Amino acid sequence: MSSSNFLARADASLIRYGAHFFDREIVGSEGSYVIAADGQRVLDFTSGQMSGILGHRHPELTQVMHEWIDKVVHLHSGMLSAPVLELAEGLTAITPDGLDRVLPLTTGGEANDAALRLARLVTGGFEIVSFASSWHGMTGGAAAATYAAGRKGYGPVSAGNFSIPVPNAYRPRFAGCEISWQAELDDAFALIDAQSTGNLAAFIAEPILSSGGIIELPKGYIAALKAKCEERGMLLILDEAQTGMGRTGMAFAFERDGVVPDILSLSKTLGAGLPLAAIMTSAEIEARAAERGFLFYTTHVCDPLPAAVGVKVIEIMQRDDLPGRAATMGARMTAGLNRLAEKHEKIGDVRGRGLLLGVEVVSDRATKQADEAYGVRVMDICAREGLNMNIAGLKGLASVFRIAPPLTVSDAEIDTALEIFDHALAEAV
Repeated sequence: MSSSNFLARADASLIRYGAHFFDREIVGSEGSYVIAADGQRVLDFTSGQMSGILGHRHPELTQVMHEWIDKVVHLHSGMLSAPVLELAEGLTAITPDGLDRVLPLTTGGEANDAALRLARLVTGGFEIVSFASSWHGMTGGAAAATYAAGRKGYGPVSAGNFSIPVPNAYRPRFAGCEISWQAELDDAFALIDAQSTGNLAAFIAEPILSSGGIIELPKGYIAALKAKCEERGMLLILDEAQTGMGRTGMAFAFERDGVVPDILSLSKTLGAGLPLAAIMTSAEIEARAAERGFLFYTTHVCDPLPAAVGVKVIEIMQRDDLPGRAATMGARMTAGLNRLAEKHEKIGDVRGRGLLLGVEVVSDRATKQADEAYGVRVMDICAREGLNMNIAGLKGLASVFRIAPPLTVSDAEIDTALEIFDHALAEAV
């Protein structure tokens, strides 16, 4: 079937939900590649939207899936299976003390909704603070705490949601002024205090804001943020949907800062492509929530099949040192991107950590004016040449290439991707 006919069928039957549709049907996948109907092998440097840290059709994961499909896939939410307990025990074994209890769920939005609901119940507050460039999901509470896109036109969100600026080294909030991130954080919380009704419950943050443009929080910021929370009786929720399970060169991005969140939210990378998420918290917080009747009883909580996959992902991450591999391969990718930045004036900045990298394209390096139209052209040329190189072409998000290949990516695949990207950057001018 031709590409035009395939997209015509999509236009005639699908609700357009914001995705920049790839122009060909995908009929297969293998490792770092997806395979189009015309036979072209396309390097997937989005890892299936940041999820597939082990690539496509990893043989050990497919074996686990076949095993549990033949046993049991889904259970009543009150019934437990061995994979669920093994997943909980595996997660508590690889996280710091203070993250002792686990709730397995399905998606990142659902996990963040559960985290926010837990924080509200335990603190007795209802006000939630997040970053002005945040993305935490499209479900109720998560969407209310999301500011990167999707707020206009939907009416009021839940009461008591506030945002603060994210410290952005490339695009400082007040260019030309010597304002430290600590001073900016102090000022932001002074404004939060002025707006709060005295019912602050939690701050939810990504250690590296992905949809916000691959913005990494500076060292010391998370510790300062937790101190702000503790001063106000708030809980700190860290959303590691995209940074968890080794992608940044550590098992979890927050480990760099030596700070343990009150609640940790995991998704995407935990299921390596399957819908699996979880929240983690302390035994003390869990006990307080249980005493108050915490309720997050959903149809697919604690399903055995995705839990079994999560157990295998944890095993492979530890056995194959995926964090170390992400650090090594990320250094190779970063070096290549920096060489391209020396060659192409349109590249304004290269940033990120491990195999979660960002390349921002601009109209002019001096003004740093984002060039979204150019970014979309580059993305389309990359796709034509066999490289899926960006997550979304949404307005406001298309000037930063968010690059996240599988942690199993090879040297040769990175080099091929850099060659295609180089060509696209030149052709799109």
